[in-house]
Amino acid sequence: MRNSRNILLIFLLAFSIYACGPKGRDGVEEEQFAGYWYQGQAEINVFDLEQVRYGESRNGTAVLIFVTEDFSKRKQVKLDDPSEAGRDAKKVMKLNMTREFVTGVYPYNTMLSVFTPIYEELNSYKIVSSVTEWCGQAFTQMNWKNSAYKVQLFSYFESEGDQELKIDAKAEDELFNLIRLNPDLIAEGDARLIPGLTFQRFSHVELKDYRADISKNDLGENSSELIVDYPQLRRTLKIQYKKFFPYEILAWEEIQTKSNGDQEVTKATRRSLNMLDYWNKNEKLFEPLRNDLGIEK
Repeated sequence: MRNSRNILLIFLLAFSIYACGPKGRDGVEEEQFAGYWYQGQAEINVFDLEQVRYGESRNGTAVLIFVTEDFSKRKQVKLDDPSEAGRDAKKVMKLNMTREFVTGVYPYNTMLSVFTPIYEELNSYKIVSSVTEWCGQAFTQMNWKNSAYKVQLFSYFESEGDQELKIDAKAEDELFNLIRLNPDLIAEGDARLIPGLTFQRFSHVELKDYRADISKNDLGENSSELIVDYPQLRRTLKIQYKKFFPYEILAWEEIQTKSNGDQEVTKATRRSLNMLDYWNKNEKLFEPLRNDLGIEK
């Protein structure tokens, strides 16, 4: 009888540890994931960018920085001291995507930040987009709260002004992070998606969810492609990635079909990948590292 009780106690203890401990989403292998992403470095990907703006293709540079962070689910900000946050501390995959290019005499700078939970089957907690150029600034922030995105949009255009919205849908921008977790997390078929915030700023389409068709295409060898088609917007997004962990992003393409049938194609092709704790390298002596990353000064 005593042995039976001991076995039961051991079982219950093991179950409680398993139930209370962090578990990845389905399809995310924790040991493999932690070995790559929890080594105290960020993955910095530099891309050659061909960005269509005002009907012309502009050469530029895009940078995708992927890194894991401790995040406050309640405050929806990076935690200063995760050990003091208790259950509010959540691990996220953070994407910072920048685009830099020139239109005529003046420069464009965009930045997108996406915070996607690693251990919760939820939409990305927070998505932020900014566009700055000599005409002015635009800024959009979406926070996932109470089963919908609370959206705040600020723009220098009179027709858009400042807006507050509520959208209950998944976001296109988190697809990059979901690919990095495991492409199998992205279901194929019909979906309702909020288009990419950078695209929304450039096109000035209404910020809401649209019907999208999601599919995947095997490109052979070591890569696959995620295809997101928006019939109403006449727009297609293609993201090429490696088939196997850590599912690196190799390229992406945005195809916009105009009313006359002509296509405008924005595309980015990866030039380099480096692992770096860049936040510890902010002194002037580290500036030569930009050459190693493939970024011009």
